[in-house]
Order: sequence, then C-alpha cells, then structure tokens
Amino acid sequence: MNNLKIGTRLGFGFSLILLLLVAMTAIGILRLSSASAQTDEMITVKVRDERLIAEWGKIIEVNAARTTGAFMVREAADQKKLEALMAESSGRATQIQDQIGASLDDGELKPMFKQVLDTRKAYTDFRKAVFAAKNAGDLDTATKIYEGDMTQSRIRYLAALKAFADKQAALLDASAVEIQQQYKSGRTLLIMLGVAAIALGVFAAWWITRTITQPINEAVKVAETVSSGDLTSDIQVNSSDETGQLMNALKTMNTNLVNIVGQVRNGTELIATASTEIAAGNQDLSSRTEEQASSLEETASSMEQLTSTVRFNAENARQANELAISASEIASRGGSVVGEVVNTMGSINDSSRKIVDIISVIDGIAFQTNILALNAAVEAARAGEQGRGFAVVASEVRNLAQRSASAAKDIKGLIDDSVQKVQMGSELVDKAGQTMEEIVQSISRVTQIMTQISNASEEQSIGIAQVNDAITQMDQVTQQNAALVEEAAAAAESMQEQSAKLADVVSVFKLDGVSSAPALARPAAPARAALPRRTPVVAASKPAAARAPAAASTATAEPKAAAPRKAAVTTSDSGDWEEF
Repeated sequence: MNNLKIGTRLGFGFSLILLLLVAMTAIGILRLSSASAQTDEMITVKVRDERLIAEWGKIIEVNAARTTGAFMVREAADQKKLEALMAESSGRATQIQDQIGASLDDGELKPMFKQVLDTRKAYTDFRKAVFAAKNAGDLDTATKIYEGDMTQSRIRYLAALKAFADKQAALLDASAVEIQQQYKSGRTLLIMLGVAAIALGVFAAWWITRTITQPINEAVKVAETVSSGDLTSDIQVNSSDETGQLMNALKTMNTNLVNIVGQVRNGTELIATASTEIAAGNQDLSSRTEEQASSLEETASSMEQLTSTVRFNAENARQANELAISASEIASRGGSVVGEVVNTMGSINDSSRKIVDIISVIDGIAFQTNILALNAAVEAARAGEQGRGFAVVASEVRNLAQRSASAAKDIKGLIDDSVQKVQMGSELVDKAGQTMEEIVQSISRVTQIMTQISNASEEQSIGIAQVNDAITQMDQVTQQNAALVEEAAAAAESMQEQSAKLADVVSVFKLDGVSSAPALARPAAPARAALPRRTPVVAASKPAAARAPAAASTATAEPKAAAPRKAAVTTSDSGDWEEF
C-alpha cells in the first residue's frame, strides 16, 4: 500500500467513505420505500377492506331486518318495496365482494373469503325460498324456512364474515408491527453503517496522514542534515509514491553532492599541485626562453648571410639561363642552315643523277653512230672507187663517234665520281644535321635545367626570406613568451589562492570515511621580472665571390618548390614544456 500514489490513497479513502454513505443512503431509501409500500398497501388495501367489510356487515344486518319486515308485511306493495331495497343492498354487497376479491392476495384469507361467499350464497338461496313460498301462499313452509334454515344460514354468514374481518384486522396489526420492526432494523443498520463510516474515515485519515507526514518528516530531517554540511546520512527509500520519489531524489542529491564535494576536494589538491608545477615550469620556461632568444639572434645572422648567398646564386643562375637561351637560339639557327645545306646537297645529287642519265644517252648515240659509220665504210668498200669519198666521210664520222664515246665515258666517270662525292657529302651533311639537332636538343635541355635552377634559386630565396621572417617572428614570440611567463606566474599564484578558498568552502561538508580537509597552504611562487625585449641582430650581407660557371648538368629532375613556412613545435630535452 505504501507504493500507491498519494492521490490514489486519498481517492481510495474518500471513495470508501463515499461508498459507505451511498450504501447508507441506498439502504435508507430501500427501507423507506419498503415501509412506504407496506404503509400504502395497509392504507389503500387492508384498511379499505376493513371498512368495506364493516359496511358489508351493516348491509347484512339491514337486509336481515328488511327480510323480516318483508316476511311479516301483508301488503304486496310493501313487500315489493322492501325486496327492491334488499336487492339494492345486495348489489352493493356484491360490489364490496368484488372489490375485496380483486385485491385479495393472502393465502390464509382466500379460504375464509370463499367461506363467506358460500355462506352468503346459502343465505340468499334460503331467503329466495322464503319469499317464493310466501308468494305461493305456503306460509307454513315459508315460516319454517325463515325460522330454520334462513336464520341459521344468516348466522353462519355473519360468523364467516366476522371471522374474515377479524383475520383482516389481525393481518393489519401484523403489517403495522412489521413496519415498526423494519423501521427499527433500518435505523439500527443506518447507525451501524454510520459508525463504520466514521471508523473507516478516522482510520483512512490516520493512515493516509501517517503515510504522508512520516516520509515528509524524514525528508525534512535529511534536508536539515544536508544543509548543516553532513552528507553521511543513510537515506532509505521504502515506497514508490510521491514521498518515495522525494526521498529517492534526496538520496540522489546527497550522492551527487558527495561525488561533487569529493571531486572538488580532489580538484583543489590537484590544482594546488599543478599550480606549484606551473610555477616551476615557468622558471624553466623563462631560462629556456632566454637561451632561445640568444640562439635566434645567431640564427637570424646566419640566415641573413645565407640569404645573400642564395640571392647571388640566383643572379648567376639567371645569367646562365640567359646565355643558355642565347646558345639555344644560335644552335637552332645553325640547325636550320644545316637543314638547308642538306636540302641543297640533295638537289645537287638529283641533278648529278640526271646528268649521268643524259651522258648515258649520248654514249648510246655515239655507239650507234659508230656502228652506222662502220656499216657505211663496209658499204663504201664494196662500192670501190665510187664509194671512196663516202668511205672517207664514214671514217671521219666514225672517228667523231669514237671521240664522242671516249669523251662521254670520261664525263660519265667524272660525273660518277662527283655523284659519289655528292652522296658522301649528303651523308656527312645528314650526320651534321643530326648532330646539330642533338646539339639543339642538348642546349634545350640545358636551357630547361638552367630555367629550373633559376626558378629553384628564386624559390629558395623566397623560402629563405620567409624563414628569416619566421625567425624574426619567433624572436618576437620569444619576447612575448617572456611576458606570458610572468602572467602565468601571476595566474598560478591566483590559482593557488582560489584553490585554498575552494578548499575552505568544501571543508564544511562531512563525507563517509573522509574528515574535513584543512585549508591548503599557499606556497609563494617566485616571480621573475619580464625579460627586456631584444631587437634581432641582422648581419651585414657579404658579397659572394664570383665563380666560374660550371658545366650544365644533364639531369632532368625538376626541383621541388619551397615548402610554405610552418610553425614548428619542438620539445626540450630538459623538461616537458613545449617551445614555440
């Protein structure tokens, strides 16, 4: 039950009380309804039946007197008048009989009511017999029936009606007693339910109040204990309702406070230790900063000399590059001239070959002319004297043909020799052209290499200038570090003061197994004066001695561009502090 929510418990208690009130109201209403129904039945049925029975008895007595009068009178008119009155009364009695019979539901009254009806019928039958005998003139029979059977039947009729009326009155009295008993029992039940409702209400109020106030009182005690700085309380959570959630929250808060205070105490000790180490580190950093400043001065001077040398090398490389470019242009023009010579030698070789062909044709013509002259001489010899002159001409023609053939052979030999020499010259010119091309290519490669060397020298000059700037900035940063050392020393001292104050603040809290820590003593941190700002010493640039240009290297590897300057972080061998 302790795990129920407070609202559920309150709702349960009030609902129980309301249920008892509803039960009391329902029982009261039921009892009142039952009493009202019984009272209504008693008034509307039983009391009415009692009144009707009384009227019925009067009607019987009246009709008995009328019967006697009608029997005694002598006049027929009087008898008829009395018989009419009797019939009217009998009709009223029949109505009463029907009303009583319609509302009759009791098992004991029905046989008695039937007895009344039977005796009435017997009485009315004897009465009719009396008047029938009288009307017939048989007075003796009429008198006999009147005095005997009719009178006896009337007595039995009245007795049955009286017994029925007595029984009805007894039932009426029993109903009144039953109503009174129901009233008493209902009152007793309502009193009992009221007492039970009061008892349950008191118990529910006590139980709900106890289950709410007891955890709240415990929560108040825990809060007072925490507010006094005692965090050693053992908080027990015995329910899961709102008060249990409150206790659980207080338990979590107490645990978190224990962790926080423990961490703060440990943190203050660590801060005190760290501040001491920072102070020592600041001293070490200050001395190394001083050494670094001296090293940077020397480095700046060396870098300035290196910058002058690299600039001189870059200027020499630029001039060598211009000379190589000029040589490359001259070699290119020489290569063009050699190409033209090669083309000219080719044309001469082609012309010589054509001349050889023409000489071959002339030699053939001379050979054929010689044959014709020989044939003409043979024919002139056959002709004798007549052909002597023709033979002389033929002989001269033959001589000319032989001289022409001899000259053609000589020219052909010279032309062949010239062609061979021209061919050899063409081959030599081709080789010269190839050599010039190789020279041009070599000079081009040299030009490229010199260009690359020149570019690399310029990039080296730029990179060294950046390094020089970086060293200058490093020197400035070193001076700034000196100022930061002083600030760090002041910060360390302030940190020690704050850690001591923090220790004093958390010392009021009491933890399990941990006594209140005393305030931490603040050691005096030695402060160093700020180092005076140094101006970087730049050595005067020294002109580099003129050097003879070296032979161009044929290597084709392209030098890498100078890497951009980066801030290097190096670790000193003497400690764990970093230098910038």
